[in-house]
Amino acid sequence: MCGPVRRQLDGQHHPGLGREIPNQPGSPAEGESRRLRVVVFGLAALILVLDQVTKLWAVSALSRGRSISVIGDLLELRLLYNPGAAFSLGTGFTWVFTIIAGVFVVAIAVVAWRVRSPGWSIGLGLVLGGASTHLLDRLFRAPAFGRGHVVDFIDYAGLFVGNVADIAIVTGAVVLAVLNLQGIAVDGRRPSSERT
Repeated sequence: MCGPVRRQLDGQHHPGLGREIPNQPGSPAEGESRRLRVVVFGLAALILVLDQVTKLWAVSALSRGRSISVIGDLLELRLLYNPGAAFSLGTGFTWVFTIIAGVFVVAIAVVAWRVRSPGWSIGLGLVLGGASTHLLDRLFRAPAFGRGHVVDFIDYAGLFVGNVADIAIVTGAVVLAVLNLQGIAVDGRRPSSERT
């Protein structure tokens, strides 16, 4: 094949096609994508284990109304079972939150499969881990399957009580919001750069 034609086909963008040539199996780009997916699901698994372990500790150590002061009245550890959403909203609709959590986890996993950005892999991993461990609580904790109460034990000055999963979800959401504000897509590209 002659030199100019070969260089045109080997590039990332083909003018005649008007789109990027997709990553081929076994290519360096595909290998990087696979590594980023490992980051997403590995971080999610870490958050899930950490959250469940700390909840087991809270149930054991903070039962019978016991509380532990960490920073005066600003940060305390006390056990609370939450049947609703954040701030104990919707306490009579636990099964609805179970369905929402399940759909949310599946949606994040689908998006994570397309990740090409290190930042997105971290943000998605944090959110996926937090949402997954909340889903486990909804499914398997008392009082019944699909209507389980989430274990909360980190009291922020009496304003609300949360857990490790909540910290992961909020942190991940902030990371994803910053990436969106910067115009960085889940595939790692900036939309503005594609028009130049």
